[in-house]
Amino acid sequence: MIENISSYIDYTVLKPDTGKEKIIQLCNGARENNCASVCVNPYYVELAKSLLKETDVKVCSVVGFPLGATFKETKAFEANMAIADGADEIDMVINIGALKDKDFDIVKDDIMAVSKICKENHILLKVIIENCLLTDLEKEIATKIVAESGADFVKTSTGFSTSGATLEDVTLMKKTIDSINSDIKIKAAGGIKDYKTACKMIEAGASRIGASSLIKENEIKAEDY
Repeated sequence: MIENISSYIDYTVLKPDTGKEKIIQLCNGARENNCASVCVNPYYVELAKSLLKETDVKVCSVVGFPLGATFKETKAFEANMAIADGADEIDMVINIGALKDKDFDIVKDDIMAVSKICKENHILLKVIIENCLLTDLEKEIATKIVAESGADFVKTSTGFSTSGATLEDVTLMKKTIDSINSDIKIKAAGGIKDYKTACKMIEAGASRIGASSLIKENEIKAEDY
């Protein structure tokens, strides 16, 4: 059983039809439940920051989302703009195609362009590797590249591709991180909708959970866990 599950949650709304009212609802829910952060598209960072300015809830925004197939300079600019509007954390998507083409230096340079901006501004960086599109070997390689590129977290999924986080992927990522003696953390995201699943992700090694709905401890009985 995990206590204070909300403190692990990046409460997330990234759908393209999201309007201001949904952002207000998101921020209210995150405040009431003491979530780790809200995760919003860059356009809504300023609004979310204003709604959460007297709380401990962080504002996270996405970069190169959801495909990752843009220029590193574009990603760096996007991160800079989000930070200027008040983002405390950035979730960026790697260049997935470059990884699959084995252009690992391009993948690393892509991450480092955003990492540089984040470090200069003391901003947390989480890097999405989109596991559902990768082989196990590619997942290991991607996790190592993220760890070497100055990021704070490696993240399983955008939630916009063929599937989201799996327990097997979190376990593999944790094993990879341990093998290189890195202190990078794991964020599991995509399809995590209930307390039991969130707990299992945390027990497997995740330190953050991305979720588009609030997860409550009272959703299951202790004896069912």
